[in-house]
Amino acid sequence: MDVKWLIRSQSVMTLAAGMIYPYYLLFLKNLGNSYSKYGLAFAVFTISSAAASQWLAPRLDRYSSAMLAASSLGMCAAMFAFPWAPSYVWVLLLQLWMGVCNAMQKMSERMLLADYTSGGSRGPAIGSFHFWTSVSSGFAVIAGGSLIDWLSIDALFYTSGLLYLFGGLAIWRRTRKRRKLKKSASLFET
Repeated sequence: MDVKWLIRSQSVMTLAAGMIYPYYLLFLKNLGNSYSKYGLAFAVFTISSAAASQWLAPRLDRYSSAMLAASSLGMCAAMFAFPWAPSYVWVLLLQLWMGVCNAMQKMSERMLLADYTSGGSRGPAIGSFHFWTSVSSGFAVIAGGSLIDWLSIDALFYTSGLLYLFGGLAIWRRTRKRRKLKKSASLFET
């Protein structure tokens, strides 16, 4: 099955995440110079992701494409909101939101990867998926460092947000196209 669209969209999302993550520490440092604050923010992210996964799991089979698009658009909103966060409490709320988006993204990408491959021949698709998303992550750290040298951390958040938006729109477009094909195929079957 064709997983190229999934690999491309997730590579863009990995680029967006990898571009901001290492430099996110600089943003948090400006909020209080405390590793414990960073630890709490990361814990809110991971625990909200874990909790959301339990609620999302029963819906995954039916809505994985929609969840993948929603996660990207949700992360876009979070990236645009971060530079405007007036306090650490807002950062924690954004972390909670990002944890939910992370659960949607990770679970749905795995579901779609399984759906778009066949048992016994998944290895090459999974290898390609891992290769391209890892390359995107490595490139993102380099690009993020270059951007932050020339611009500001706010610009890095906005750039990451735009990449999430682009990835989400690509997924939404693919999902819409697939729905139309299914609908027309069902018309011909009757």
